[in-house]
Amino acid sequence: MRQIVLDTETTGLDWKSGDRVIEIGCVELLDRKLTGRHYHVYINPKRAIDPGAMAVHGITNEFLVDKPVFKDIVEEFEEFVAGGELVIHNATFDVGFLNNELSLLGRPTLAAICPSVIDTLKLAKEQNPGKKASLNALCSFHEIDNTHRTLHGALLDAELLADVYLAMTRGQESLIMVLEEPVPQMDDSEGGGLTERPPLRVLRASDAELTDHDKVLGEISKANKGHCLWAPPAPVVAS
Repeated sequence: MRQIVLDTETTGLDWKSGDRVIEIGCVELLDRKLTGRHYHVYINPKRAIDPGAMAVHGITNEFLVDKPVFKDIVEEFEEFVAGGELVIHNATFDVGFLNNELSLLGRPTLAAICPSVIDTLKLAKEQNPGKKASLNALCSFHEIDNTHRTLHGALLDAELLADVYLAMTRGQESLIMVLEEPVPQMDDSEGGGLTERPPLRVLRASDAELTDHDKVLGEISKANKGHCLWAPPAPVVAS
């Protein structure tokens, strides 16, 4: 099972208004283990970054001047994520931006190259309704050190999200291990067939115990005025 934990940074909040992707960070999980492989790139958006966005991630227009445009990195990005299940926090945001970038180049959307997307924001809200579900809040809840996260960054946030996702889905690892255990094979040379079970010992109640039992049931039935499932209905007396 190959999964790609992904995050982006952008010039603003709305790709429909012309905002663009300026950073992509991905880390790879294979069978729920970090492989050490990652993908990270800064991108020149050919437009100015909104001051509000710059305050969040700290990436400046000047820093991106000499960085490649999206069409120069699209093939290597597609190659890295292809075939992997995407794990994204607030997936609608990142997927919307990336699909916009791909469509501007006439290329297939993420759904065509990745089998599915897990939204950890949605997952967190399902697991803990009413609780804060930001990446910082989830790091705190799952005791993951994020003290070095002073600003948002695509690769750093993807690395933190990978730890958060593994903590959120911790029970799945043992389930996978159980499913993958081989079925034990019988050796005919050692007798084969089913092992004969020893006879079961049956303990029956004594007469005194049965009498005491009936007495207790009678007391319960009396207290409930006969409305007990085990008590037969009282006979109807004809008038």
